[in-house]
Amino acid sequence: MKKLTQLAVLVATVLLVAAPVLAESGLPGLPGSQGKEKPDEAAAHGATPAPGGAAATAPAAAAAKDKGLFILAGAAFGCGLIILGAGYGIGRIGSAAVESMARQPEVAGNINTAMIISAALIEGVTFFALIVCLLEIVL
Repeated sequence: MKKLTQLAVLVATVLLVAAPVLAESGLPGLPGSQGKEKPDEAAAHGATPAPGGAAATAPAAAAAKDKGLFILAGAAFGCGLIILGAGYGIGRIGSAAVESMARQPEVAGNINTAMIISAALIEGVTFFALIVCLLEIVL
């Protein structure tokens, strides 16, 4: 359980540290990278400059960058919580199953099957939740 907690904290920390770098990278689809088209690319697409120049768009760009950072931080925090919850749940199932098998060895097969099915269901929900959190970063 301790190593799983350390891993979850490490993943959350890496995502939090990488958030500003990803937001500044200009990759399409990242929340902080909208509207970072180069001026010559904008002219090539037939875009006209906004009235008021760059000063009018600066607050909007700063707000989009902050929003992207908060989305990335929230997704990192959510991923960490998901991993912690799944690790704790599967650990509890395993410890209860081993304890039950020690008390009643004649039903060890049934307990083992129920434990594996329960752990697989928890793991499936965990993967779904992680995908939802990570899609929040991409979309």
